[in-house]
Amino acid sequence: MQIDTLLKAVQDGTMDIREAKEQLARAPFEDLGFAKLDTHRALRTGFAEVVYCQNKADDFLVEIFKRLLQTNGEVMGTRCSPQQYELLKKHLPDLHYDPVSRIAKIEKAKTRTGLIAVCTAGTADIAVAEECAQTAEFFGQNVERFYDIGVSGLHRLLAKIDRIQKANCVVAVAGMEGALASVIGGLVANPVIAVPTSVGYGANLHGLSALLTMINSCSNGVATVNIDNGFGAGFLASQINRLATRKE
Repeated sequence: MQIDTLLKAVQDGTMDIREAKEQLARAPFEDLGFAKLDTHRALRTGFAEVVYCQNKADDFLVEIFKRLLQTNGEVMGTRCSPQQYELLKKHLPDLHYDPVSRIAKIEKAKTRTGLIAVCTAGTADIAVAEECAQTAEFFGQNVERFYDIGVSGLHRLLAKIDRIQKANCVVAVAGMEGALASVIGGLVANPVIAVPTSVGYGANLHGLSALLTMINSCSNGVATVNIDNGFGAGFLASQINRLATRKE
């Protein structure tokens, strides 16, 4: 239970102080034996814990999803395989799955704020971009997508630049040589998060060439996350957008 919900329940008289103290005594994490769920992460950071599904044992994955849903009223998992989704769906009938981003989630209705622009160099980068975009949306951010606007056809980017410049944060997702982030970084006033992808031929080295280009960018205001780390970019973009829209 979120701390504000718990305090409201005590205020309304639907929960007594003893029960509230018992729930708080289980903070700041819930020990499942095989996992320690960070049930106070949303209280500390504003964003609840998200499940990385890949390589998790089936029974562990199901229990983690169920406990986080019970605690937060919603749950999201990244890098979820179709087989894992089918398993989870048997226990959580309301679970939704996107095979492109490989995100599985049950999401509460929410009002989204601000604006994050998520851009890709090519259509092969969309899977990583969708992991980013859907992560930010889950965390309550408005996202606009600008896909297939890479530097091999610069006019495609320039046709959209007016809208991209309005975003509080821009995410540039690119493989090959990873030049998109530097180009965008020279055209916008707000932070750019560069996401190298493993898209490319042999000398791309599974994304290493794009990573090196991005961390050596000559454009100011460009920060780089790990190869194919759409979730990390979406989380960071959400923090930046939250700062930009925060009311003092």
